[in-house]
Amino acid sequence: MAKGPLILEKFLPYRLSVITNRISGALSRHYAARFGISIPEWRVIANLGRHPGLSANQVSERSAMDKVTVSRAVAALERKGLLDRMRDDGDKRRSHLTLSAAGQAVYGEIAPLALGFERDLLTALEPEEAAQLDRIIDKLNRRMDELS
Repeated sequence: MAKGPLILEKFLPYRLSVITNRISGALSRHYAARFGISIPEWRVIANLGRHPGLSANQVSERSAMDKVTVSRAVAALERKGLLDRMRDDGDKRRSHLTLSAAGQAVYGEIAPLALGFERDLLTALEPEEAAQLDRIIDKLNRRMDELS
């Protein structure tokens, strides 16, 4: 166990949170004004663009967003006509979510923007550093699975 004072600027969870917030905020500036969607709404769209038919709980698990945030994003996307909700025949409390045609169009426009943003961001790293970062993130995710 580490000894000494907690130096927030060197504390890994804090540093990861700060960089994640900065990246998400910068990326959202590319699509928020144009498409009128928030970061949580984009994360729902991105999950459903890749995995149509997920429930809100499954989106929450995949994105590590809390259920209330996902629920609000789903409701907003439904109001905007970007998402369709179909009740599960076996469990009326559960719905399967899919992108509407308009939602698919938004996903089709934002996904390339997001990938381009990622490419630009990763130019700060050498190719081996980017591969190493990918491996480190996978290791940290596996460790979090063990700790959960």
